[in-house]
Amino acid sequence: MNFLTRFSLKNAVAVFIVSFLLILAGLYSFSKLKIDLLPNIEFPQLSIEATYPGASPDDVNESVTSKIEDQVKGIEGAKSVQSVSYENVGIINLEFPFNTDLDKVEQQINSSIKELDLPESSNVDVNRFSFGSFPIFNISLFAKDDANLEKVLNDEVIPELNKIQGINSVSVGGVKEDLLQITVDKEKAAQAGLTLDGMKEQINQKAVSFPAGTLNGKELQIPVRVEEKVATIDALKKIQLKSTMNPEAKPVKLGDIAKVEAVTEQGEYTRYDGKDALSMAITKKQDANTVEVASETMKILKKYDDQLDYAIGFDSADGIEKSVETLVREGLLGALFASLAVLIFLRNFRATIIAIISIPLSLLVSAIFLNQLDISLNIMTLGGMAVAVGRVVDDSIVVIENIFRRVRRSEEGMSNELVESSTKEILKAITSSTITTVVVFLPIGFVGGITGEFFLPFALTVVFSLLASLLVAITIVPILAKFAFKKVPPEEKEGKLQRGYAKAIAWSLNHKIKILILSFILLFSSFALVPSLGFTFIPNEEQKMLQANVQLPASTSLEKTNDVSLKIEKMFADQNEISDVTTEVGSRDFSTGVKRPNQVGYFLNVKEGVNVDTFIDKVQKKMESITKEESPKATVNVQEASTGGPPTNNNVTVDLYSSNLNDLQKAAKQVENHLNKDKRLKYVTNNFSDKQKQLVVEVDPDKAVEYGVSGFQLLGTISDQTKPVSVGDLKLDNTKRAVQLSYDKDLSSVKEIKDLQVFTERGPVLVKDIADVRTIDTFTSIQKLDGKVFARVEADIKGDDVQAVTKDVVDGVKKLDLPKDVSLDGGGGSDETVEVFQSLGLAILTAIGLVYLTMLVTFGKARIPFIILSSLIFVPIGSLVGLVLAKEPLSVSVMIGFLMLIGIVTTNAIVLVDRITQNREQKGMTIRQSLIEAGKTRLRPILMTAFATIAALIPLALTTSSGTLISKGLAITVIGGLASSTLLTLIIIPVVYELFFAKQVKREKQLEKETT
Repeated sequence: MNFLTRFSLKNAVAVFIVSFLLILAGLYSFSKLKIDLLPNIEFPQLSIEATYPGASPDDVNESVTSKIEDQVKGIEGAKSVQSVSYENVGIINLEFPFNTDLDKVEQQINSSIKELDLPESSNVDVNRFSFGSFPIFNISLFAKDDANLEKVLNDEVIPELNKIQGINSVSVGGVKEDLLQITVDKEKAAQAGLTLDGMKEQINQKAVSFPAGTLNGKELQIPVRVEEKVATIDALKKIQLKSTMNPEAKPVKLGDIAKVEAVTEQGEYTRYDGKDALSMAITKKQDANTVEVASETMKILKKYDDQLDYAIGFDSADGIEKSVETLVREGLLGALFASLAVLIFLRNFRATIIAIISIPLSLLVSAIFLNQLDISLNIMTLGGMAVAVGRVVDDSIVVIENIFRRVRRSEEGMSNELVESSTKEILKAITSSTITTVVVFLPIGFVGGITGEFFLPFALTVVFSLLASLLVAITIVPILAKFAFKKVPPEEKEGKLQRGYAKAIAWSLNHKIKILILSFILLFSSFALVPSLGFTFIPNEEQKMLQANVQLPASTSLEKTNDVSLKIEKMFADQNEISDVTTEVGSRDFSTGVKRPNQVGYFLNVKEGVNVDTFIDKVQKKMESITKEESPKATVNVQEASTGGPPTNNNVTVDLYSSNLNDLQKAAKQVENHLNKDKRLKYVTNNFSDKQKQLVVEVDPDKAVEYGVSGFQLLGTISDQTKPVSVGDLKLDNTKRAVQLSYDKDLSSVKEIKDLQVFTERGPVLVKDIADVRTIDTFTSIQKLDGKVFARVEADIKGDDVQAVTKDVVDGVKKLDLPKDVSLDGGGGSDETVEVFQSLGLAILTAIGLVYLTMLVTFGKARIPFIILSSLIFVPIGSLVGLVLAKEPLSVSVMIGFLMLIGIVTTNAIVLVDRITQNREQKGMTIRQSLIEAGKTRLRPILMTAFATIAALIPLALTTSSGTLISKGLAITVIGGLASSTLLTLIIIPVVYELFFAKQVKREKQLEKETT
């Protein structure tokens, strides 16, 4: 690669023009990068939602969920199949490995479902899941003056929002539905022999508009259409209805047996700080720029300031911008600290400027590649840049230091030849060290799972930056050095540091055993610190937004749920810690899509400075106090809101299996109580639902045959009496409305069901004469994992020692006196964390192997790479001490830090060993002379690169801002490991070198004695 230096020196203007163009391209690419909190990862998960209107959980499970499960469980690669059957809907979640072709799998699933014999009224949808599928906004909207808020939203705001390129969906909660209610007099309808379904069919027959072919003339073809319209409410009232069950009954007008009126219904209530509001949730497309979408959304809302007010309960873009600002600030501070470290060592302002020129250039070039690969600017890419700031300057430091040193020694002064030879002298060292650092990131691809996907943008950012820094070091730096160092003072005599280091090397080489014993004592002592560190996937990061949920018994009405919520909201208003509250009563559950009138969800934004854990305990107790008075069986849950990021795996899970649902419920409650007693756990949840009353009408087969009645006929008769019938949408009086039929009197007792009349071939017969009617307790949902009915009790772990707590909890659960036919499987996030750590351990070993191969190719001798790799042995000393001092647990980011250290630490060893090799091969020095001279010559660049990297990472290690904790553990690991390994490398490498060449050292000593 020396030809690049030669070319650059001869064509300086061309190189500067290319550099300028790269800067412009980098700035342009930076401006075009999408800004997001997290890498855009599509999880290998598919969700199948099957709706079956009017069906109980048992019916949904038997007729829909189980059939779909049986069909899809054989799909190749499916890791797990989990299902839950609610009333009216079943949800089946399938999980696959990360390398799965989801398009192909989705196609297979759709084809498989089409082959199934599912009920006609059922409907099946297949959905995917990614970080981008979470809402980025939750906005509460209020009408101004007399504005019709729903009309403004539906006619103007939402259509404009949907035009924004990155928006995926806009949904509004709390809207009131205008419908035409037809309330039928039950007695008059019975006398006329009419049912709601029969009336619906006859109304729809009067509102037809269908094409009826074409009239072919000589010159024109005229389409024919047959229409019969009901255009007004009065016309609807005059429709003649005729009984199909009793032909002798006289026709009646709809208006004579029913009351027709326009009404407004509200299926959910949404409020902001106790004030009625509409709640708007916005999701973006998977590859859209979150900040850009948020900005465009705000622009549109501001256009309607005269008609609506809004308050933002949840805004992910705000958190993203804060995280980005934090990481940019830490990166800039890192660059400043690195520059100061270089200036302190070089004591030359121009040399410092040249050395740090690689920082902006390398990062801008990396931005070009990130943009081309459509990788967003997120906490991982920004973390990569912040981490790379200290490393990208290393190659330039070594080059500039070598040129600076050679110029000060030279009597001829500055020349192209001197710059070229100075660069060539360390070219092999910086090239091999950079390639070494790059190859350590290749094994990230072997980690797999979400960890590999999550850290890939980080690794790519570092790799692009390092490769760019190498090019800058061998092209631009030599040119700038040529112009900057025309007049430099002559080299000073060896400083105290160099002389002291030379003595230290000499002493160490004479006391090798003592040095090695002391080093290994330090190493094993540091390993003793590991148990005190804790073991987690990603450290817990405190959130300032809380999610609270209240679940009343399954049969609770929306009105009762709303009454309870109003009392809780009044309590929230008295809490000084809360800044604002967004309330959703009876709204759709985000994860399942099911509307639950018995549930309330809250978003609570907590003020700065509040201790979140303490406040959660306080507010949960207050909520439980209110709900117990209103509904003793109500459950309350308060926890930190999920940001939709990677799983922290800081949880413990107990899965219980049994075909006996009563025993399963009892066992789940026992485990839940056990977990609630453990002070190390928080947010204990039990997914096994409560019971509700259900009326079962069981047809007697013999009597059904006797009367000529089918189960479907009986179903039609009962459902006609127990639930409204939707007629569909009709345009009446120029207004399109949903039309609904219902009776004026609801059935209110089991006796009324038993006394219902069913029209048969033998005339009317009562339900109780052909069926057994009884009340039972049934579960509100049925949940299965890989085809087996199960209950899951789960909790988050407060501390960072996830593995130890998980083991204690699972061991404790196994000692409980659970029902005999209940089996359990305990684990949780720690199991996945162990797998990830094993993968990362394998990645580290692979990286070491790749580094060995790289150095073997570079140096051509089998022993030299082993000497260089010996510097890695003592990396854990500083890293583990640093983690203990910072109270940072062992985590994935720490493991990535160790992976990075393999490349960074070997860089120093390479620079030293390369000089030793040059001394022996080119200058004919003995090994001892080569070691001492190389140490004195390379001491300054080694210390400069190490301190520049450490200084650049200090802001990241000390940060307390949110959104950077993934990088914080990494920074502490690298700082500690680099500090200890640098100091030990300067002593250990010479010692190990002499040990590997012991025979030659002995011969050289013997020869030296003979010569003397």
